[in-house]
Amino acid sequence: MNLLVTGGCGFIGSNFVRAMLEKYPAYTVINLDYLTYAGNLRNLEGLERHPKYHFVKGSICDRGAVSALVSKFAVDAIVNFAAETHVDRSISGSSVFVETNVGGTNTLLEVAKDHGIKRFVQVSTDEVYGSLGASGAFTESTPLHPNSPYAASKAAADLLVLAYHHTFGLPALITRCSNNYGPYQFPEKLIPLMIINALNDKPLPVYGDGLNVRDWLHVSDHCTAIDAVLHSGNVGEVYNVGGENEWKNIDIVRLLLSHVRKPETLITFVKDRPGHDRRYAIDAAKIGSKLGWKPSVKFEGGMRSTIEWYQQHESWWREIITGEYQDYYRKMYADR
Repeated sequence: MNLLVTGGCGFIGSNFVRAMLEKYPAYTVINLDYLTYAGNLRNLEGLERHPKYHFVKGSICDRGAVSALVSKFAVDAIVNFAAETHVDRSISGSSVFVETNVGGTNTLLEVAKDHGIKRFVQVSTDEVYGSLGASGAFTESTPLHPNSPYAASKAAADLLVLAYHHTFGLPALITRCSNNYGPYQFPEKLIPLMIINALNDKPLPVYGDGLNVRDWLHVSDHCTAIDAVLHSGNVGEVYNVGGENEWKNIDIVRLLLSHVRKPETLITFVKDRPGHDRRYAIDAAKIGSKLGWKPSVKFEGGMRSTIEWYQQHESWWREIITGEYQDYYRKMYADR
């Protein structure tokens, strides 16, 4: 298989590229990434001379470039990770989220249709469902009710994917996953942000009362789920991916502080994010029963290995938390 992975220099995309090359040595993996602030070539260090790996810098919004790439490598399947993903940034400015997440996905769908792509997997998010109360979980039939510009852009992209399947017969599938954690995650997200601040003895900014609940899944488990959907999923369908592993944000922060042996006095409660969804929970029964997938990484062990990765890869994150990142950090937290 010749597989085009878009956004392969990001957190989940880079882990997926590594996983595919390791599991399927006969596959050719083409990584198309525009290298925005969250795309990092260092995430794929060591693959530069891999005979089955090709990196191409480019935007999923550039139809001509994407079409030429698909033709050049005779691409069989596309897995689309390329997206603006951070809710806070979408609140600060939504235009790029619409351009990339909606417009870019539409471009990929057009190219996939024109070239007769055999499989198209859209990597989405549980945030398209909105917020839950104290009980229940999102299923694939839960109505979409996105509450942030980011979530709205991903929901719109999902609807385009389903429309292209229905209208044109495009063999497309969608995965909607809960919160991921693991190596190579950009430190604007909760877990790496808190790990790095704790290691630097800096305040750990926790939104609101810290009682927002998320379902957490190790990125390696997410990659095996996407692999299963790519190879065995029924086209036109949505598959929820989750760990059935709910944690309050404040408990996550306390857990990692205990791992790095730092005091809880570093916790600083800050003004909440506008429209902050209270709780997410995923019902992943469908992908389990239909495709035989289930998570394998236990949370305590996964968190321990993730913290150790950030401790051992200080040069990776030191390079990131300079310049633009510092400006962003001050903008997000200085006055909260």
